[in-house]
Amino acid sequence: MLRTEVLAGLVVALALIPEAISFSIIAGVDPRIGLFASFTMAVSISFLGGRPAMISAATGAVALVIAPVMQDHGYQYLVATVILGGVIQVCLAVVGVAKLMRFIPRSVMVGFVNALAILIFEAQIDHLVDVPWLVYPMVAVGIAVIVGFPRISRVIPAPLVAIVALTGFTVLGAVNVPNVGDEGELPSSLPSLLLPDVPFNLDTLQIIAPYALAMALVGILESLLTAKLVDDITDTHSDKTREAWGQGTANIITGFFGGMGGCAMIGQTMINVKVSGARTRVSTFLAGVFLLILVVGFGDVVALIPMAALVAVMIMVSVGTFDWHSIHPATLRRMPKSETVVMVATVVVTVATHNLAIGVIVGVLVAMTLFARRVAHLTETHRDITEAANGDPTAVYRVTGELFFASSNDLYTQFDYVGDPDLVVIDLTDAHIWDASTVASLDAITTKYARKGRHVEIIGLDRASADRHARLTGQLSSH
Repeated sequence: MLRTEVLAGLVVALALIPEAISFSIIAGVDPRIGLFASFTMAVSISFLGGRPAMISAATGAVALVIAPVMQDHGYQYLVATVILGGVIQVCLAVVGVAKLMRFIPRSVMVGFVNALAILIFEAQIDHLVDVPWLVYPMVAVGIAVIVGFPRISRVIPAPLVAIVALTGFTVLGAVNVPNVGDEGELPSSLPSLLLPDVPFNLDTLQIIAPYALAMALVGILESLLTAKLVDDITDTHSDKTREAWGQGTANIITGFFGGMGGCAMIGQTMINVKVSGARTRVSTFLAGVFLLILVVGFGDVVALIPMAALVAVMIMVSVGTFDWHSIHPATLRRMPKSETVVMVATVVVTVATHNLAIGVIVGVLVAMTLFARRVAHLTETHRDITEAANGDPTAVYRVTGELFFASSNDLYTQFDYVGDPDLVVIDLTDAHIWDASTVASLDAITTKYARKGRHVEIIGLDRASADRHARLTGQLSSH
């Protein structure tokens, strides 16, 4: 419904203003740089992105990554970093980085969502410390309006009602509380094209490349995780590859307009999709357009919006984003301990570093380690003594399970090298060789038996295992 999309875009635009200003401060740039970046990112991604209704703008994660460039080398190098970061994102999209999303487990996704909710809430604390006492009841009223108004009417988004009501109260009552205008100066003109004034040589590339790569990885990871989350909420599918190169192209465009770069914003996306009910690209496009109109055309009015109203909106976004079911005692009792450990690790690292990408990477590594440990214990070896056709005794070892580095390292110790007869058969009918570590372990077993004058036969290999074994056996040792 068009009305829903329009009103959702307006609410998101209002919520974007203080966020963009805050992220500009983190990056060490003028607030106008963050606001213009949010405009160009939102408008560009509304056409280029692969996930309708997702909001992209200047973000804290990207601001943290590129802040050292601004601090050490200045604004022109920051712009060059943003453009190069966009180019890298396009290249990563072309080589299929979006397909790696399938390797992110559900427990990491839950940890990502919960950490994000905590970070969104944590970001509001600064606006609740050392402020006039009236701010607290205003925040409480804002929360009450957001919770209660949908029971009266769903035509107008409740956050917009809260923002208008609290702004009207502060203006009509001449109440002196912190407002958007206190966060920084709003722009009075439109953004213009800019070519970064830096030397086009290898020295410049050496300076900006590490930061551009970090920005590209953080931006793509955060954007694809947010897209996956929106997919779950809306029960629809998105084009992750298109989203990846769309983010890159949007960052290139943003860089040439002098912006600080960005990626998907989960907080604003939740306002748009979950709170306001938007589902199309129209809301994303209008969020960018309204943002520009508000800060350039109605900057004086926007500056009057009390921060208490926006804090109330973001607190409710935080509450709505957090997966409360994941920490319910009944869920924790049923959930395997390894899954809970992965979720907690993701949350703790993300909150500690304030970097979603680092948290997710650590979560995936913990999940991989625990999975490998669990699968390794599923491998079993059974020994039987039988008679060969000529009547000689034969030791038959039947190995079951998946053989890879974690399980095959223990395989070497499962054999009776001293007590076995002259013929040893290793039956791998119910096993599979996955890597070179397993082939090396089998070579070591065969070699140890050979030193004791015993012969080893390996049977039951499936085609893939047989090919891998034939290709690598005898080639993995320098001796």
